[in-house]
Amino acid sequence: MTQIKPFQAVHYNPEKIKNISQVVCPPYDVISKEQQIRLHNASPYNFVHIDLGKDQPRDNDTDNRYTRAQKLYEDWIREGVLQQDQQPCIYFYKQEYRIVGQRYSRLGFIALMKLQEDGDAKIFPHENTHSAAKEDRFKLTSMLKSNLSPIFVVFSDKKKTAESIFAKHFEQQPPLFDVKDEDGVRHMMWRLDEPKYIREICDALEEQKFFIADGHHRYEVAQEYRKHRLKNRPKTDGSPFDYVMTYFTNMESKDLQIFPIHRVIKKMPKALDFLEEYFRIDKIKVRDDLAVLLAKSGKNECTYGLYMRDGIKLLRLKNKALIDQNIREGSKDYRHLDATILKHFIFDKLGITSDNITYVKDIQPAMAMVDHKEADASFILNPVQIQHMKAIALNGERMPPKTTYFYPKVLSGLTVYKME
Repeated sequence: MTQIKPFQAVHYNPEKIKNISQVVCPPYDVISKEQQIRLHNASPYNFVHIDLGKDQPRDNDTDNRYTRAQKLYEDWIREGVLQQDQQPCIYFYKQEYRIVGQRYSRLGFIALMKLQEDGDAKIFPHENTHSAAKEDRFKLTSMLKSNLSPIFVVFSDKKKTAESIFAKHFEQQPPLFDVKDEDGVRHMMWRLDEPKYIREICDALEEQKFFIADGHHRYEVAQEYRKHRLKNRPKTDGSPFDYVMTYFTNMESKDLQIFPIHRVIKKMPKALDFLEEYFRIDKIKVRDDLAVLLAKSGKNECTYGLYMRDGIKLLRLKNKALIDQNIREGSKDYRHLDATILKHFIFDKLGITSDNITYVKDIQPAMAMVDHKEADASFILNPVQIQHMKAIALNGERMPPKTTYFYPKVLSGLTVYKME
């Protein structure tokens, strides 16, 4: 059975930290080097000091960013900068934001999700992972014996049980935290400790399938950590490390946003003459037209934007039959994924490998890298639709890394799951 349950979160103490916006940070894997430095300088209590500490030249086996994170974590708890709730809770989490002037509001909640045995089919990942990132998170998890950031899961509840409870009992109540991030996203959190409503939410999700939207590395690390803790001891049921801290949101919500991740090519190895064999190519004179034309064409065709210093082009695959003729691997859902088609029809023919690609979620920076001669070309993609992601996950397949970008991200530092 899929199980979720409340927990006693560790979080910042509002009596000690008056401005929570100065101490929370984005998930570690979207923080750039420049942002890491900025967050480190924002406050000595910014969560980035624990979640993504700096390496130092003098680092060794006993003094490194993992041991320093452990000391900070313990010091902050001892000093009361961080405190743990006394009662198990579910934490409602609402985000308000704008995209191209339009307002959105996404509601979810943070709770614990039970890890599943291999072969169970209730929790579905959709992206491949990298071993280096998992090794980093495993070291940090083992050192602190805590989940520092929730994984991000979507589910389908047409009755909208959690949303109804929130609207009836919490929407008009002041939140525990209310902060704005650097992107202008407003993050608000409420504590739900009423057993009756907690049970209603848990029951509504008991038979649900969960799809991992974000945090694949953290989920796999949680599984590995559990195996590590169970080594040489009998299996348990309900131990703290049987669960992982998770943010849940309803995929039925119209405010669930998935952004594309564009591919910026540092060095173009060959000419692009072969493109005409597979694509209809339209020249675009005005750069601001690219996003509009890409979205419009992408409703019915496999379409890419190609931004280079000598011009802007819209690439439209001539015939969808070419996909099954040229791509043999994976299901139809996988073969018809834009990232898969781009790799097989363009990158493989050019000999482009992952070390020649920079992944960028926003179109303007992707084009700016070409303008500033930091790259030769940018391939601009349309976003993956949630039902396409769900279909691939249900097939037991994984998309290439950096295929989806769920927005907005869930902040790190609002809740921590202490397993010891």
